[in-house]
This record gives sequence, structure tokens and C-alpha cells, in this order.
Amino acid sequence: MSVEALQQEGATASARLKPRGSSQGGLRQYNERVVLHAIRLHGALPGAELARLTGLTAQTVSQISKRLLEEGLLLKGTPVRGRVGQPSVPLGLRPDGAFAVGVHVGRRRLDTVLVDFVGTVRERWSLEHDFPDPQAVLAEIGQRLQAIREHLGAEGSERITAVGLAAPLSMGGWASLLGIDPAQAARWHGVDLRAEVERCTGLPVHALKDTAAACVSELVAGRGHSVHSFLYLFVDTLIGGGLVLDSRLRTGLHGNAGAVGSLPLGLANEEGGRPSQLLSAASLLGLEQRWRDAGLPTDAAALAQALQPPWKPHTEAWLAQAGRAIAMAMNAAACLLDLEGVIIDGAFDRELLQALLEAVQRAQALYDWEGVAAPQLLAGTIGAEARAVGGALLPLYAAFAPDRDLFLKTEG
Repeated sequence: MSVEALQQEGATASARLKPRGSSQGGLRQYNERVVLHAIRLHGALPGAELARLTGLTAQTVSQISKRLLEEGLLLKGTPVRGRVGQPSVPLGLRPDGAFAVGVHVGRRRLDTVLVDFVGTVRERWSLEHDFPDPQAVLAEIGQRLQAIREHLGAEGSERITAVGLAAPLSMGGWASLLGIDPAQAARWHGVDLRAEVERCTGLPVHALKDTAAACVSELVAGRGHSVHSFLYLFVDTLIGGGLVLDSRLRTGLHGNAGAVGSLPLGLANEEGGRPSQLLSAASLLGLEQRWRDAGLPTDAAALAQALQPPWKPHTEAWLAQAGRAIAMAMNAAACLLDLEGVIIDGAFDRELLQALLEAVQRAQALYDWEGVAAPQLLAGTIGAEARAVGGALLPLYAAFAPDRDLFLKTEG
């Protein structure tokens, strides 16, 4: 399919799924978003309960519900009988009402997911690489979008809202640490990945740092429902993170809030020696190097063998180092932000994640917590797909949530 054809399909989808928000259509569209968001948070609800939760009148909720049913964004559930008066009919999100595509461009793999209106992953694709090439990445994304459109058919394709793109802010950074040919890293210099993905798919693209996108998935679909201020750490080739304060994702001036991988692990000396960064002690790259030095295959984490012989002693040495480094980052973050929790997830199996949490917990006792409250230490719930899923949630919330810019949850 040509770029022009893709762009035309994107324009058709945009026309079908009109924006909802005060800046696009006044109070009525904003109230539609409020109703949709209430159902997303609380599940299928009858009109009376929607009115109570949203503060809208029963008549307004009835009018909004009728429009959303006609547009195919809501569906009626089974009437609830047994009470005085007419049976109440719960209204739920229609899974096929809208779709979003999440794309994670990582240093080791490219992940694409198709997510429906209720946030369920319908399809997933992965492509592994030693280090991504921009043109190969764009070609693969274009092919994935074409396959998705063929899978959904004409009507379903019109309901694709946008693409959510999750990628490192500096794809070509840390080339020496990663062992990447400088010429390979240089191919990313000057590449506007968001603009290029928009061009090759013909769809609007919402972009976010990959670990911040993973943080979004935890905020929206994981522990964010109960933990309202947390530092999020995602352990992959290089460790990174995201920051949530008062149930809102905070991206910072340069979109890099929560960049814990760059956190220094000590004091600089007067001779110009720079302390190492957290990523040098707590990234999977370091674990793989330990295995490599021991003459072992380096894919044991993905194969759930990291804590089995002969990898186990080398993994345990890495866990002790990573635990101390992450505990230091927790201490520093708690001093600055007074956090409720620190959530750790990663691109590996849950057994290794649990071992890492235990190592961090043991290491916390090595630091002085006087004058600061230690945050809860929690395991992430999404796993390796967190970045792609978080990417897909970006356009869904941008198009249908009351707060278009920040991920705000409502308590009820």
C-alpha cells in the first residue's frame, strides 16, 4: 500500500472518530469524555450511577449515552431487574469501538501491539535485532500497519485512532557502552522518528520516551490504581524510568523526568574522575556481560534460566550489585519527592524480577533513611510489553479521556 493510500485511510479514521474535548467541541464533547472515562475506570454502569459518579444530570447522561451508542463506542448490557421501576441497563465500552496501535522501538527489538477500546491487546508482533536501523524499523512499522488494517477490515480500520510511539530519547546514545559501531549509532542522528512514523502510516502519532510509556501502562492498567505517587523503574538493556506524582505522569521540561539510568552512583573527584551511572550497575547489559565473560549464552533471562546453573552464581553477583545501586536511587528519590512507592518491572521473567526486588530490599538497610520515609517497593504488573502497551494507551487517552495531556485518574 502506498504512503498516499495510508494517509487517506488515516484521514478517514480521523473523520470517523471525532476529537472529544472542550477545545474541539465545547462542553458537550467534554462531558462525553467524562462519561467514557467513568465507564473505563469503573466498568459497565447504568445511567443513574453514571450521573452520580460524573456529577452530570440524568438527562445529560441519557443524551450522551444515546449519542455514544449510535457512534458504536458504547454497548448495552443485560438489564438488571428486581428493583422498583424500569430495569436498569448497564452501559459498557464497546471493545471494537476504537483501536490504537502501540509501537516500541527498542535497542534490541521492535514490538507492535493492537489494543482495543477497553485496553485489551488483540494482536502482537515482535522483531529482534542487534541494533535497529532507522529505515528497516520504518519499513517494518509500515508492514505491521498494513497487516493490522487487513486484519480489521475496512470498518475496523476506520476506528484506528492513532499510533503511540515509545522509543529512547537518544537511540544512538551510550554507543561505547553498548558496543555499537559509531556509524550505526550515527544513523539515528537527525531522525525525527515521530514524523517518519506518521508519514509511513498515514496516522497521527503520539510519542513518548519508552520507559515513560511503560510507566503509563503501570499507571493506567497496573498498580497506579492504588499507588498515586511513584518512581517507576524498567530494567532492560539499559535501565530507565518514569515518574508519577498525584496520579499524573510527569514528563519534565525535556520529556526525560525519571531518567534514573543517568543517576550518578558516587562523588566526582578533583582529578576529573566521573562516577559511574546507575545504568552501568543495574542494566541487563551488565548481567549479559557477566555471562559472556564466563563463556555462557547471554539469552538466559529471556529463557527463564538466569537463576539456574550455570548462570546462577553470575546472576546473583549482578543482583547484589544492582540491588545496592537501585536502593541508592530509591533513597535519593525519596529525599527529593517523598514518594509513596517505587515500582520495578523489566524485560525478563517474574522469577528474576522477584529476586531483584529481594536484592533491593536487602540493600535498603545499607543506606541511612533518617529524616526520610522509605517508599513501598513493588513489582510491576505488565512486564516486557509495558512500553508498547503504554504507547497504545497514549492515543486512546488523548482521544477519549477528559484530561488530554495528563493521565489523571478519578476516585469514586
